Amino acid sequence: MLSIIGAGDLSSTPMPPRHSPKTKPPRRAVAFPPPLSSGYLVRDAHRAFQRLLERRIAAYGVSRGQWYFLRVLWIADGLSQRELSARVGMMEPTTAIALRSMERTQLIRRLRADDDRRKVRVFLTAKAKRLRDELLTVARGITDEAEQGIGARELALFRQVITRMTANLDRIAD
Repeated sequence: MLSIIGAGDLSSTPMPPRHSPKTKPPRRAVAFPPPLSSGYLVRDAHRAFQRLLERRIAAYGVSRGQWYFLRVLWIADGLSQRELSARVGMMEPTTAIALRSMERTQLIRRLRADDDRRKVRVFLTAKAKRLRDELLTVARGITDEAEQGIGARELALFRQVITRMTANLDRIAD
């Protein structure tokens, strides 16, 4: 039998007392109700915007998922699939699925780039271009409804604050 010099009898070494959940001191509850959480409030407002937008653009045969790609392509038509994914903030496989759907509904067409045949560029169809003004009017109307009863100064301040919060979070994420 091996012994450890100076270890003494290990069987008689006292063990620290075990605490059962009943004997632990109570923890103080963290108070962080949703109305005090900027993230919660932004998410809640975003979901309200999305629900209303989704209902109103459905009449035009456009889904909420397609909406985000249209918004980007109306500003910069002919982006590569990768660039489009990055600007919309979606993973490339999700983008590929959405673009397939948009092709089927004749909102976009995908073409190989002349300079690099590996790249696929995404272009709006005439149908998608015709929808632009109508759908942006719908979106503007929802924003106007959301902003009812809020003064111009408050809205300007809100936009400054939310822009700064986004920049703060982007900086942390980098």
